[in-house]
Amino acid sequence: MKHVQKLSDTELELMEVIWGCEQPVTSTELLQTFAGKGKEWKAQTISTFLSRLVEKGALLATRHGRTNSYAPCLSRADYKLWETQNVLNGLYQGSVKNLISALYDGDKLSDEDIAELKQWFSEK
Repeated sequence: MKHVQKLSDTELELMEVIWGCEQPVTSTELLQTFAGKGKEWKAQTISTFLSRLVEKGALLATRHGRTNSYAPCLSRADYKLWETQNVLNGLYQGSVKNLISALYDGDKLSDEDIAELKQWFSEK
């Protein structure tokens, strides 16, 4: 996977919308999409976030006259995997057992979750 930097919450929100759109997408289309969701962003604000996403390696910008179009450089699944591996390596020394232990000890796993995990592991 191409090198990408951690995305802020707002950058991730923007990427979620881009991943859900037919690519490539323009800033005007994104402004309209967010307006439809009740989030009124200014053109300069969205342009700043799009530039940051290009710099971070998450988006590719292509110039068409006076307008840029944007397409993701990585999929939603690839970003989730990258983020998960960062958490696993950073907080749990790369140990899935330590991660699951933390969830279990923190009462975040229900009996149903545990049964599903056992089933999943037995099928691997």
